Order: sequence, then structure tokens, then C-alpha cells
Amino acid sequence: MQLQEIDKSRYRKHLNWVIGTCITALTLGSLGIAHILIQLFPDSDGSHFHWNLLGVVASCAIITCILKHIKQHPFMTEVVYVWELKQALNQITRKMPKLKKAAQQGNADAMLAIHYSYVGSRQLWMLDDNTITLEELSIWQAELDELAAQYKVTLDASHYHEQILRAF
Repeated sequence: MQLQEIDKSRYRKHLNWVIGTCITALTLGSLGIAHILIQLFPDSDGSHFHWNLLGVVASCAIITCILKHIKQHPFMTEVVYVWELKQALNQITRKMPKLKKAAQQGNADAMLAIHYSYVGSRQLWMLDDNTITLEELSIWQAELDELAAQYKVTLDASHYHEQILRAF
């Protein structure tokens, strides 16, 4: 996945709209489906837990299908990009101990994956206004830059691809 420039205000506006719509759809869908099921299949002891649960599950399934269907719509571009970036960073994070060990030994691919993780994390944290850990990230990036200079490795996040992780 290649990193892209994202308009923060557009991203936040669209994310808030998607979250609000999903919450509203989940609430209304769950209550509506459960109400219909309770009317069709009343329970003599008054417990309708299973119908309420089925309403929530059915609503979640419907919302998931709709989100998958509209994923390619231009309105969803920034939201989908950030979602995919979070998945890519999560894959790297799971392999980070092995990547750091390999980077210490001079493995250029490991350094590239770590660099991509740092650049992507910086972008993600700036989009989400999570600036508390940016100072730590700068320290980690400086350490990686020193390591790259020691082994004469050029780090460019645009050269990263997820197949690099298969080796770790």
C-alpha cells in the first residue's frame, strides 16, 4: 500500500458521517428487526433476548454488506484509505520484534518496513490528532536513520510493499 496525502478536514467530516450513520443504522435496524420478530414470534415468558440479539446481528451484517458495497465510492476514499493503512501498520506491528532484530543486523527490507511503519503512523496520528506520541516516534525514527546510515541503506517509504513482511 502506498502512502497518500489526505485532506484531514475532509477525512474527519466523512469519518464522522460514516460513524454517525452506522450508529443510527445499527440502533434503528436492531430495534426494528427485534420489534418485528417479537410481534411475529411472541415469547410467553416475556424474554426477548434472542430476538434482540438477532436484530443486532442482522443489522451488523446488513451494515457490513452496505459498507463493502459503497467502499469504492469517492465519498469513502479517505475513510477506506485510513482503514487500509491501519491494517497495513498492524501487520508490521505484529512482526516488529523480528523486524527490529533483523534491522540491527543490517537487513535493508526490515529497515524499510520499520520506516514505512513510522511514516504511516505519523500520518495516521496527525489525521487523528494523536500528537502525544509523536515525540517518541521522532526518537525512534532518528535511531532508525542512524542504523540506516551505518549500513548505508536509503529509506524511502514509497518502495515498501507488503511482500517484504513474508521474510519475517
